[in-house]
Amino acid sequence: MPRVVVVTDSTASLPTDVAQARGIRVVPLQVVIGARVLDEGPDGATPEVVAEALRDFVPVSTSRPAPALFAELYRSLAAEGAEEIVSVHLSGEMSGTVESAQLAALEADVPVHVVDSGQVGIATGYAALTAADVLDSGGTAKEAAAAALDRGEAATSLFYVDTLEYLRRGGRIGAAAAIVGSALSVKPLLAISEGRVAPRERVRTASRALARLADLAVEAAGDQPVDVCVSHLANAERAHELATALADRLAAGLEGREVMCGELGAVLGAHVGPGMVAVCVSPRP
Repeated sequence: MPRVVVVTDSTASLPTDVAQARGIRVVPLQVVIGARVLDEGPDGATPEVVAEALRDFVPVSTSRPAPALFAELYRSLAAEGAEEIVSVHLSGEMSGTVESAQLAALEADVPVHVVDSGQVGIATGYAALTAADVLDSGGTAKEAAAAALDRGEAATSLFYVDTLEYLRRGGRIGAAAAIVGSALSVKPLLAISEGRVAPRERVRTASRALARLADLAVEAAGDQPVDVCVSHLANAERAHELATALADRLAAGLEGREVMCGELGAVLGAHVGPGMVAVCVSPRP
C-alpha cells in the first residue's frame, strides 16, 4: 500500500484499467432508474441503460455517495497502511459528493485532503491523475492536492445538448436557463464555469455546434501541451468526427497523445440526455 492514496468518484470517467494501474480508488455514485438503484459502472448503471431509460421517459435521477461509504473506504485504506489520502471529486456546485467526502474526512483515522475539482467528467479524472503523478514523483499529499486543484481550475469543459430539458429536470441548468429560446432548432453550447453549467453560445444546427466546439477547444488549448477528451451520450458518429478534427488541429499540443473519445458516464449522462457531445481541454502541468 502506498503511503498516500488517491481517491476519486465514478463521474471522473477514468477507465478501470487506468485507475487500477495508477492505484486510484473510485467511489461510485448511484443512478435511480424507475424503482431500481444502481451503482454507476459496467456492472450497474451504464450510459446505454440511462440513454434507453431517458428515451422511454422512465424517471432517472442520481444520488451522491453517502458519507458512510467514504468513511468505510478511508478506514479500509488506513488499515491497509495508507498514511494520508487525497480525495478528488466533481464540482461541489453540481453534487454533494465533495460534502460527503469532507464529512467522512472529519472522522478518518488518517489525514484526508479533499479536493473540489470544480469540474465534471474527465476533467476531474485528469485532476486525480495529476495528484497521482505528483505522488509518484515524490511529492507530498498537500502538493498532490494543490496540483489536482490547479489542474481542475485550468481545464476547459464545453458541450452541446439537443435539449435543455434533462438539465432542467435535474436542477443542474443554472444560468443556462437564460438561453432557452422558442426556436426548436437552437442548439445550446454550454460550459462549466465556476463549477456550474453556464451558457456559452447558441447555434442553429448540430453540425454548426460541432464546428464551434472544435474552434473553442483549439482556442482554449492555445500553444500549450494538453490532454483532450471528447465524450458523448448516444452520439458516437459526431463525437468521433470531432475527435478526429481535434487530433489534426491540436497535433502539436498533443505531442503524440491520442484524443480520447468515449461515452459519457451514466450519472452525467442522466443530466444531459441522448445526443450530447462534449470536449475537455486540460493543460498538462
